[in-house]
Amino acid sequence: MYFHNMKIIKASLANIEQLIPLFDAYRVFYKQPSDPLAARNFLVDRFKQKDSTIFLALDTETNGLGFTQLYPSFSSVRMQRTYILNDLFVTKTARGQGVGEALMLRAKEFAKQEGSRGLTLETDRDNPAQKLYERLGWVKDTKVFHYTWENK
Repeated sequence: MYFHNMKIIKASLANIEQLIPLFDAYRVFYKQPSDPLAARNFLVDRFKQKDSTIFLALDTETNGLGFTQLYPSFSSVRMQRTYILNDLFVTKTARGQGVGEALMLRAKEFAKQEGSRGLTLETDRDNPAQKLYERLGWVKDTKVFHYTWENK
């Protein structure tokens, strides 16, 4: 799938070298220490275990511009698969060029192809990408609370 001088591909293990710096930068953005080796191991595990789908935005020279990672889940009430759009990252130099939009549109297309109920995502209250989400037809859920438990 092509968008304005970029290509969106479904990433595979063959794209690991393009993904590592993007994934590491994504984690650093969320105040985690840089750790390219751990990023490599985590991504390799995802590909080997086939427990996520990653879409990668590439420029015309195959440089990584951004990525999104989807994790499968299920709705028991609707008895249907759904996907969690867990990660979305665009490099600083590629922001404002439609990369995030292209990745999100590809994720929506994938969810439809898979016959899933849809996509969900969680974001910080002050994340400016909310404007993009809403422009692309995502609806903010105001009816439920989300709780987390962490094993520390």
